[in-house]
Formats: sequence, structure tokens, C-alpha cells
Amino acid sequence: MADKASDEAQRAQLVSRNLRTVGALAAVFVLPLLISFWMYYGNAWRPVGRTNHGELIEPARPLPGAANLFEQKWAIVYIGDGACDNACQSSLYFMRQTRLALNNEMTRVSRAFLATANCCNREFLEREHAGLILIDATRSDVRQILTVFPQTDLPHSLFIVDPLGNLVMRYDAREDPKGLLTDLKKLLRLSHIG
Repeated sequence: MADKASDEAQRAQLVSRNLRTVGALAAVFVLPLLISFWMYYGNAWRPVGRTNHGELIEPARPLPGAANLFEQKWAIVYIGDGACDNACQSSLYFMRQTRLALNNEMTRVSRAFLATANCCNREFLEREHAGLILIDATRSDVRQILTVFPQTDLPHSLFIVDPLGNLVMRYDAREDPKGLLTDLKKLLRLSHIG
């Protein structure tokens, strides 16, 4: 009888030890999963989850007839007064240098200047920005396109339009130009159009 009680006590200890071992192993694997679910769904913290440097325009906005305007390539677009003040000149320089930095891929990207008034300081643009697509945005067919672009802080904004004519990103031209270059390289690498 004592042996039976002793066997049962040992068996209970063994079961208890095995349950603790299984519980410890489960905690090692399940606890991190539970913590990650809590941090993502049960808390205000969220991972950034973005790799782009510019402001992504979601959803992409189709620009009526824009693919034809920008030669069915990726396009960096600036919108401003055609007299081209200092902010305009700085933004156009930013565009030109970014496109040149694309090296072999630069033929897939065009640069466009939508002049909203006083079109245009052609001498400066031809001398400093050869190859720039200059569009008089006072024309009725182009004015319709302008309404799709965000209107805040236009003198310091650059936009990316895809080869299908969709407005996809916005950049602040006062920021580090490496961000625009990095995003363009990524878009060109992933894109099979343009």
C-alpha cells in the first residue's frame, strides 16, 4: 500500500514537472506572439510601414489626358507661375539634378513645368533646363488637369506622375533630394511601364 502511494506521488510529481516544462516551452513560443498582437492591435503604437520619402497620394489620381502631355513616361511635375521666381528656379534645378542622377534610367523620366500664369521665361528655361516640357496651364484642356493636383504649398511641391497619367506622389522641394531620387529608382526598378 505504501508502495502504491509512493508510486502515485512520484507519478504526480512527474506529471507536474512535465506540465511545467510544456508550459515553459509554450510560453517561449506563444508569449512573443501574444505581445506582438497586443502591441499592434491593442495599442496606439503602429509600425511606420513605409519606405517612401515623399507623400504618397492614395488612391492615385488619374489626370485626364496627362499621359499624352508627359510623353507616356514617368514625369516629375512642377506647377507655378511662368515668370519663375526663386522657389520655381530652385524646384526646377532639383528636378533636373534628380533626373540626371538616374543615369541610364533617366530616359524613362520626363520633367514638366505647368505654367499657371505669365507664361513663360523661355530664355531662362531653354538655357538652364533643356528638355523640360513646358505646358501653358492657362489653356482650358490643361486647367482641368490642375484641379486634380493638391493646391497647398504649390511653389515648393514636386509631383510624380506615372506613365499611365496617374498622380502618385508629392515631394517638398526644400527637403533632401536624395529621397526623391531613392523613390524614383525604386519605382523604375519595379515598373514595367514607361
